[in-house]
Amino acid sequence: MDFARQQRDPTRHLIGIAFVILFHVLLIWALISGLGSKAIEIIKKPLNATIIEEVRPPPPPPPPIKRIIEPPKMKVIQPFVPPPDIPVPPPPVAPPPVIASVQTTPPPEPNVIAPPAPVAPPAPPKPAIRQGVSCSTMDKPSFPREAIRKGVEKGQVIAVLTINEKGTVSDINIESENPPRVFERVVRDTLAGWKCNAEGQPYKARVEINFSLSD
Repeated sequence: MDFARQQRDPTRHLIGIAFVILFHVLLIWALISGLGSKAIEIIKKPLNATIIEEVRPPPPPPPPIKRIIEPPKMKVIQPFVPPPDIPVPPPPVAPPPVIASVQTTPPPEPNVIAPPAPVAPPAPPKPAIRQGVSCSTMDKPSFPREAIRKGVEKGQVIAVLTINEKGTVSDINIESENPPRVFERVVRDTLAGWKCNAEGQPYKARVEINFSLSD
């Protein structure tokens, strides 16, 4: 018979299905009748396991300690040997003295240190404000008419001039004026035009100007 035809035979399928149905029926019957519960109780019983420890033999005793006995040391006594006789050498003969020629060395000449050159004394410091001044252009202030109207016949003004490096009067400071506020204006106007000696740096000078109507 052909193998493919045997596989398509419905009789074989029916027998397999019947066997599966029979197996399920027996299994259900066993559960209902209590056979299955007994089997479960047997499985649920605790299993007692006993651990048996391995019996180890006792350790071997330690080996005996060997003592090393050293033999006694013997002292070797060496015989005394006297030293050999060494002859004493004769003392060395000193050579005759040699007289060397003595050369006289003249004493060194003393170092003559020249005295230091005299230092010129420093120039005396210039005063902060000089008394008087030398000017090429030095006009004298005129007697003001205001003083004549006031009846003033004499007066005096002391002023401090600041002269720059070119010799020009750059500032005028009135220190005193007698009588006051009479001659100041004419003094300032006149002194501003003075041309004094230039020294390359500014300096100050005090000047005294006297007024007299008789002059």
